[in-house]
Amino acid sequence: MTENQTLKIAVLGGTGKEGSGLAMRWAMNGYSIIIGSRDGERAAAHATEMNAKLGKNQAVGMGNPEAATQADLVVLSVPYTAHQATLESVKEQLQGKILIDITVPLQPPKVRTVHLPEGKSAALEAQALLGEGVKVVAAFQNVSAEQLVDPNHVVDCDVLVCGNDAEAKATVIKLVKTTGMKGVDAGSLANAVAIEALTPVLLYINKAYGIKSSGIRITGI
Repeated sequence: MTENQTLKIAVLGGTGKEGSGLAMRWAMNGYSIIIGSRDGERAAAHATEMNAKLGKNQAVGMGNPEAATQADLVVLSVPYTAHQATLESVKEQLQGKILIDITVPLQPPKVRTVHLPEGKSAALEAQALLGEGVKVVAAFQNVSAEQLVDPNHVVDCDVLVCGNDAEAKATVIKLVKTTGMKGVDAGSLANAVAIEALTPVLLYINKAYGIKSSGIRITGI
């Protein structure tokens, strides 16, 4: 069996646009997907819809704690307001695993202005809360959900990837590639402060220029 056929990816918050878009792209590449949600029934219904689009049973849905338990790798795709509570609900289940945190600490209604949380970044707060037993990697913060909705759409941007564990970052960069984007090693988890802060800037650019999906492209590589 290939890695794609054996690696189980749980997307907590997988019923939202960004989480769902990433889950669909990975499912199309043969990964087993677990859609996680606070509402297990909603997650199961979403997984059924995804399977219908795929034409095969590649996804299942369940509550967040069970999803995190069954997964080999977990993606956190929730609003910042739900970030801490969601992490606390799955802290035990995440131990020994990689967590890809795509959360941005937006502060509505001023979502186009950079807001630094108490812990400096959502990813750093996740690492502090979960402890060293979890390899937190920050990625996908600068990818527009509008770009991910259509799984056949070519996403015209790169993905900056930050983390303190080189092997975990390499795993995530490989997963980025399967979504049709290029993953770029952007350093330690401390650099997630800058990467998360870019998202409000991109949202401002979207509004200023009347577009929906500005992104980041790294030149010279």
